[in-house]
Amino acid sequence: MPDQPVLGPRALGRATLARQLLLSRAELGAVPAVELLVGMQAQAPYAPYFGLWTRLRDFRTEHLADALNERRLLRIGLMRSTVHLVTPHDSRALRPWVQPALDRELDTAFRQATEGLDRATVAAAGRELLAAEALTTKELGERLHKLWPNRDPRALTYVVRNLVPLVQVPPRAIWGVGGTTRYATADSWAGPGPDPDALPTPETLVLRYLAAFGPASVQDVQTWAGLVRLRPLLERLRPQLRTFRTEGGRELFDLPDAPRPDPDTPAPVRFLPEYDNLLASHADRTRVISDEDRRLVMTRNGMRPTFMVDGAVRGAWKLTRQRSTATLLVDPFRPLNRAERSAVSAEAARLLAFAEPDADHDVRLSTSTPTSTGSAP
Repeated sequence: MPDQPVLGPRALGRATLARQLLLSRAELGAVPAVELLVGMQAQAPYAPYFGLWTRLRDFRTEHLADALNERRLLRIGLMRSTVHLVTPHDSRALRPWVQPALDRELDTAFRQATEGLDRATVAAAGRELLAAEALTTKELGERLHKLWPNRDPRALTYVVRNLVPLVQVPPRAIWGVGGTTRYATADSWAGPGPDPDALPTPETLVLRYLAAFGPASVQDVQTWAGLVRLRPLLERLRPQLRTFRTEGGRELFDLPDAPRPDPDTPAPVRFLPEYDNLLASHADRTRVISDEDRRLVMTRNGMRPTFMVDGAVRGAWKLTRQRSTATLLVDPFRPLNRAERSAVSAEAARLLAFAEPDADHDVRLSTSTPTSTGSAP
């Protein structure tokens, strides 16, 4: 094998930030940006609004809200069995590929509760119910329980959720409106998809991942997708890719002409929402966050919103509102110098202007030392 250039964490970080639209805000609309990013993790309903604001120039909340209401974007369980914001086309392309992860989750969490159950029959019943009207999980469980009275309603709903592509329909995730989570089938909500033979190949999906998250190792691709045994797929792609090595010797794959900026390229302060895919889509995430700081970001219930300084996570943030005052609490994981504090405060003020335009604004930078809130997965 020919010598492979070595890319350190800073070089990898700049490459990924460039592709994630985090080195400079892009002149893109919400829909093409979500497509370029191969979806955005979205189990926190408002997280993609902040994720798009931090990546796009002149983004406004109605840009995403309108796309959801008009069914140009939708929220559906995909990679890692988590809710993602994607285009209808990408939902149809990605769901069959990541289905093994959804099957594995169902087997792990509900193997005993579904033992002896004809899952395909349950899925068909759920599909019929949800094609007729959008239902909450409780409503779906109650109706399925009437058909299978000896089964746990929650297990029945998970069979449908994991075997049938389901969309969380508005007003859920509509900025300033919100509402109870209701599900419809993807086909009834966004229309039937193309013939399965017309869908993109797994190779095409991995190339799109590399365009949005690369350079990446086999383990990185598997982490993003929630799948295993993907090395043969990368080997098939090898002739059309460039390869590199990490400082630890792990092989990385990348598109030949993808951006790989100089490691010293300036990286502005950026505020990321909870569950941002930047922090969830690599096995080795030290390109953008240290292992120590990951333990401060990950909680027992998920992932805290974070902010980045010079291309790396440096702390967390929280937005609160009491009456007419909106407060952004900024929690650095270690002291910031004067220039960094100024840049963080300025970006925090811009975030408040975006999220709470009708409120009085208060930015507060903590000086306390944070403690771990959970174990990083």
